[in-house]
Amino acid sequence: MKLVSFERQGKNGFGLVTADGQGVIDLGAALGKRYADLQSLLQADAIEEARQFLTREADFAFADAKLLPVIPNPSKIWCVGLNYGEHVRETGREVTEQPVFFLRVADSQVGHGEAIPRPPESVTLDYEGEIAIIIGKPGRRISEADAWDHIAGYACYNDASVRQWQMHTQQWCPGKNFWRTGAFGPWMVTADEIPAGTVMTLTTRLNGVEVQRATTEMMLHDIPRQIAYASTVAPLQAGDVIVTGTPGGIGAKRTPPLWMKAGDVVEVEVDRIGVLRNSIVDER
Repeated sequence: MKLVSFERQGKNGFGLVTADGQGVIDLGAALGKRYADLQSLLQADAIEEARQFLTREADFAFADAKLLPVIPNPSKIWCVGLNYGEHVRETGREVTEQPVFFLRVADSQVGHGEAIPRPPESVTLDYEGEIAIIIGKPGRRISEADAWDHIAGYACYNDASVRQWQMHTQQWCPGKNFWRTGAFGPWMVTADEIPAGTVMTLTTRLNGVEVQRATTEMMLHDIPRQIAYASTVAPLQAGDVIVTGTPGGIGAKRTPPLWMKAGDVVEVEVDRIGVLRNSIVDER
């Protein structure tokens, strides 16, 4: 299944994308408004309730909905840095024994199709194509052997970063949390569609030109390791997000640097998920 969060007619909702990708079934209405949003559905362990509507006629066209980040307001967004060897090498850093984590905040995100604003403080807006994990089953100190069972689904992610502000100090968070600079979407593909250990291919394109490509086999710290580590720090809740790292090819390390600018279109594609597409505008 493909599940989305959306805004339509001034109200937020969540739904199921039809098999042809052309329509959306309003699950909030179909389920009798028992769940406020997709996160609430996951927290109630009620994702299977959505399956009964797979053959239902769409309530509206996919193109008519403004998509929100897959989980609009997760309690935690854990992001993994330096998780592909090529990216570690291009940044001149060393591989770490433990995964490198930092946090994003919810309002640093936009949904599929929304414009990413380049802030006036810096032109150094860079792309980072990634794969996001959405947690379904909560847990603390989850073992790597059990980690796959805690995943509700997967989405594409663009951990877009204002590099100048990221590098002001050793703490990366300012450059990773400019308002609405990260993109999360277009939907969540449920975990039953992507079996545990499936090799996925991640590709990033800027204005149609490929700038990043990698597979999940190339991760230095794999998905179970990430879940085990993050859940040791604090319990993972249903609807929490782990963003699993970007491969090499970032704009900051090109000659000359390749910064995103107004009018650009950036796409993050994961072969088993879909394409996350956003334009760039100058923030005013």
